[in-house]
Amino acid sequence: MSNWLDEVKFDSNGLVPAIAQHHQTGRVLMVAWMNREALQLTAEKNQAVYYSRSRQKLWHKGEESGHFQTVHEIRLDCDADVIILQIEQHGGIACHTGRESCFYRKLHPSRLEIVDA
Repeated sequence: MSNWLDEVKFDSNGLVPAIAQHHQTGRVLMVAWMNREALQLTAEKNQAVYYSRSRQKLWHKGEESGHFQTVHEIRLDCDADVIILQIEQHGGIACHTGRESCFYRKLHPSRLEIVDA
């Protein structure tokens, strides 16, 4: 039996984008990166583990903030190069700005509007 991780097409840096989506509402909360080890740990622990490109190390979401992500489902897209995590966001905050979602700005024709407090 082949390892399911072998199906994932990691980029030249060994990373794959991972979209964290609220498992009940479907709202996209954040996008981060995973290497093979992060994806394997996420699957084993049912807790989101990402790879921090700026710090060049594994990042267990919530290790500093306490805002952990429980993973309900992991999906791989048709090209096998994007992951979607269906998650429960503990503390209700996924973004480092203190918001529920990193996608809190809405584009208007000439400006960005902040739509989440």
